[in-house]
Amino acid sequence: MLIAINPANDEIVGEYETHTDNDVQNIIERTQATWLDWRNTTFEFRSVLMHQAAGILRKNRESYARLMSLEMGKLNGEARAEVEKCAWVCDYYADAAADFLKDEVIETDASRSFIAFEPIGIVLAVMPWNFPFWQVFRFAAPALMAGNAAVLKHASNVPGSALAIESIFREAGFPEHLFRSLKIPASQVAVVIRDPRVKAVTLTGSEVAGMRVAVEAGRALKKTVLELGGSDPYIVLEDADISACAKMAATARMINCGQSCIAAKRFIVVESRVEEFAARQAQILANMKIGDPLDETTEVGPMARVDLRDELHQQVVQSLDQGARLITGGEPLPGPGAFYIPTVVTDVKKGMPLYDQETFGPVSAIIPVKNVEQAIAVANDSEFGLGGAVWTQDVKFGEAVARRIESGAVFVNGMTKSDPRLPFGGVKRSGYGRELSHYGIKEFVNIKTIWIG
Repeated sequence: MLIAINPANDEIVGEYETHTDNDVQNIIERTQATWLDWRNTTFEFRSVLMHQAAGILRKNRESYARLMSLEMGKLNGEARAEVEKCAWVCDYYADAAADFLKDEVIETDASRSFIAFEPIGIVLAVMPWNFPFWQVFRFAAPALMAGNAAVLKHASNVPGSALAIESIFREAGFPEHLFRSLKIPASQVAVVIRDPRVKAVTLTGSEVAGMRVAVEAGRALKKTVLELGGSDPYIVLEDADISACAKMAATARMINCGQSCIAAKRFIVVESRVEEFAARQAQILANMKIGDPLDETTEVGPMARVDLRDELHQQVVQSLDQGARLITGGEPLPGPGAFYIPTVVTDVKKGMPLYDQETFGPVSAIIPVKNVEQAIAVANDSEFGLGGAVWTQDVKFGEAVARRIESGAVFVNGMTKSDPRLPFGGVKRSGYGRELSHYGIKEFVNIKTIWIG
């Protein structure tokens, strides 16, 4: 049984019977049979259906947003924006896939030689709860447009979202079994990976989950794309506009209640600006309204689960015990739900959980540094390498700093965010492979050389 619990009040939102092993086998069999026909459809045909999926998302935006808010606590305004972004990625690949995957002619000693991009089959997606719709659509739109099929193992606390997404593709006119949601626990994922009809795996999730999937896929010699955790640096240099920087920092940390792989987490600030930055950010966070995510005036909703809230609190407590200094917050909100008071901690140093570990929640860790060289060193002193940001009024210098940061993306004078037009992914223990842009759609195709004498 999969049970969705509202993290704002601990009430049950829905209960769903899980698929048996036989159910899973039947689903994969039908998906495989469907793919054998789907792979031969034209880009023009797929494009019409994908545009229709975008239309359904926009038409039902309010109900999908409410579902996300109920299942995992996302602010309703953020949830509506997430649905709109899913529609955008559907439209983007509906329009761009044919160009991205057209034959690429290469001049050789052949009379004609070119590269063809062909679908590979069923892609298994193992997806997290923090962006229940976006994480799925950013893989599904390019995968289906490339001529693949998909089975989804979504996070167990958002089963309603998983089934809603399946129904969107069906309503849009895609074949009934081309995209299916598997209602299974994590313990059944390995069996799906080993199935010879499943050709590749994409996962967004924790480092531990990524390693387990990579091991299982490696045994079966299957392609994987992994987007894992992040501990993104947010570098504030001496000449930064602190007012704009602190305001953006609050947004970059608090989006989705801080539960984002690419949220700013380590605020690396030159010593001369630390106090001003910390005070401004603390003022913004301390004045945020905490409450029901369905209330449009709420600025901070609950975390997704109580156990995640408690784990975050231990990271804060241990860091404070080791000498970090609390500016604001630092404790769970009393009462029902998985609420945590927005928190700012400064004087964070190496060896503390807030420095060494990913923090998945509304906690800003400020790390003072002497200069830009130390800022870069601290930014790169992490097992992770997903995103990052640099704030300076010297844009050319900011670009130079960005090139030295070990991550999959760096934003100068902005907050890290995904965009269908740009590749998304990380290095080091943040994973490998890329989603989005033309790079993302080419992850799950057979890049075939054809040489004609």
